[in-house]
Amino acid sequence: MHAQSAHQLTPQSFHLSRRRALQALAASIAGTTFPRLVQANPGGTHAVIGAAWRGPRERDPNFAGTLVADWEARKLAFGYAVPLPSRPHGLMAEPGGGLLVCSARPGTWMLRCDAQGKVVQQIDVQEEGMCRLGGHVIASADGERLYTTETDFRSGKGRIGVRDRRNLRKLAEWDTHGLDPHQLLLDAQGHLFVANGGIPRTLSDKKVDLHRMDASLVRIDTANGALLGHWRVDDPRLSLRHMAWSRPPQDGDALLGIAMQAEHDLEADRRRAPILAVFDGDHLSIPTQENDGIGYAGDIAPALHDGFALSSHQADVTNLWHPGLPERMRPIVQLKASYALTGWHGPQDGGGVLVATAYGLGRWHPSAPANLLAWPEPMALDNHWILIEEA
Repeated sequence: MHAQSAHQLTPQSFHLSRRRALQALAASIAGTTFPRLVQANPGGTHAVIGAAWRGPRERDPNFAGTLVADWEARKLAFGYAVPLPSRPHGLMAEPGGGLLVCSARPGTWMLRCDAQGKVVQQIDVQEEGMCRLGGHVIASADGERLYTTETDFRSGKGRIGVRDRRNLRKLAEWDTHGLDPHQLLLDAQGHLFVANGGIPRTLSDKKVDLHRMDASLVRIDTANGALLGHWRVDDPRLSLRHMAWSRPPQDGDALLGIAMQAEHDLEADRRRAPILAVFDGDHLSIPTQENDGIGYAGDIAPALHDGFALSSHQADVTNLWHPGLPERMRPIVQLKASYALTGWHGPQDGGGVLVATAYGLGRWHPSAPANLLAWPEPMALDNHWILIEEA
C-alpha cells in the first residue's frame, strides 16, 4: 500500500514515458497560442450530451436528460427532459440512451430513465439507514454492480455503496478510509480510485470543524473493498473533489487529474491555492501553482493529449494544463459561468472539450474551429455532463 504526500512538481521531476514525452513536446510547441471560444464555422456534425439543469433562477425546477447539438445547423435542442425531485449532480450513461442520475450531496434519491425520458426506477436511500449519497455513481467493470460515494452520518465516515445494477439495491458497504467521498473512477484493473473531499459536514450539508479536514486519494480493491493505496497532498485545506483520466486507463501511461477546492480560512490563501493535483500511478503531485484566482475548480475533463481542462465558474474561465508545460496553466474558454465539462473527440484525433457556459454549449478543440450554441431555452447547467454520442 502506498502512502505519501504531494510535492511541488518541476519539469525535471515530472517523469514521462517516451510516448507521452513526445506528445507533450509536440503539443507544447504547436499549442503556444490557443484560440478563445468565439462564434465560428463548426466542424463535425452532431453530439448528444447527457446533462442536468434547472431554469435560470435558483428556485426553478431541476431536470436531467439529453441535449442534441447540430454543429452544421448551429442549433442545440432537447432530446428528452425528466423532472427531478431536487438538485442532481452526477450522471451515468446507460445502454440504449438512458441515464442514471444521482442527487446532490447529501443525496437521498437516485433514479434511472430510459431513452424516451421515462423514469423506470427510483430509490430513496433514507430507507436504507443514515447513509446519504455523495453525488456520484459508476458501474463496475463487468457492468453487474454500481458503486456510489456515500457518507454514514452516524459516524461521519466515508463509504462506498455497492449496489445491484438492475434494481439499485445496496449489497454491501466499503470504507473509503476518509471523509466526504465525492467522485470515483475505475482504473485499468477495474479497481476504484476515490477522491475523499475531507470536509466534515452535518446532515444539512453545513461544513464544520475545517481544522479536522482530511482529504485524500484512495484506491479500493473491488473484489473485497480492501485499501490498496492512500495518498494526500501537503496542504490539508485543499479538498480533492472531481477526477478525470487523461486517456482511457487501459491504454497505459494515463494520468489521473484531480480538481481541488480551497477551504482556507483567509480569502487571500484561497485565491492563491492551486486547483489541480495529478497522480501518475505512483505519486500524487501538485504540478503548478497557477490557478483561477479563486481556488475553486468546478469540473475537470481530458484535453489536448494527456492534458486536462478545469472549469472555474466563479472566475468565468476554463483553463488548460498540459504535461508538456507542467508549471503553466492557460485559459482556453473565457465566458461567464464556465462549468460542466466533457471530453470531445472532434474531427481530429481527440483533445477537445465541450463546456457549459451561461450562454450555451461551447466547443473547443486545439485544431478545429471553436463554436458556441445557444441554449434551447433559458437554463443553468449543473456541475457535470457526459458525452453520449458524437460524429
